[in-house]
Amino acid sequence: MILGVSLVAYFAAVLARTEDGWDVSETELDDVETLADLTDLARDSTQDDDSVLIFIEQEDVWFAIVRVDGEEDPRIFVSDGAAAARSSYGSVLTDELVDQAGESEFGDLDHLVVELEDSEEAESEEQDEDARGGVPVGPLGDAHLLTEFGLAADELLALSGEGAVPGDALEEIAEALGCGEVLEAVR
Repeated sequence: MILGVSLVAYFAAVLARTEDGWDVSETELDDVETLADLTDLARDSTQDDDSVLIFIEQEDVWFAIVRVDGEEDPRIFVSDGAAAARSSYGSVLTDELVDQAGESEFGDLDHLVVELEDSEEAESEEQDEDARGGVPVGPLGDAHLLTEFGLAADELLALSGEGAVPGDALEEIAEALGCGEVLEAVR
């Protein structure tokens, strides 16, 4: 089983965009084993083809946003790919993002890093990345997924940077979307 009972605390909420604003509800991820399961959970929370967001946070280590619009493929943003890859729910998302990007894209980045660093530092970095399963440290995915709702990509990336607190970031994102109070009620 990819996802199962874990001692790590997660928070997950579904935010469904309606004509009247956002409908927010806390959700359990116990039955979610794949991205398709997560996408189905999002689609089940709306009666129309309205936008649905799923916020996931792991103990102020990382956060993710999954956006589902009707029957379109889900769009994913993860605040720290390497940290998320080490968790059960996060790995479902990071595996998908790495598959979407393709190994060649990350290989090109590695090549540039190796050219800029001396060989000893590059070898240490490659070992660290191998330990993370090839998932890069830092934000990963579609930083533009909330632009339509008034949160620019650079603002989302700033909330994901080093030293950012994922719980606080989700609160700021919810405030920018106009559903901060409703999200706080389910936290």
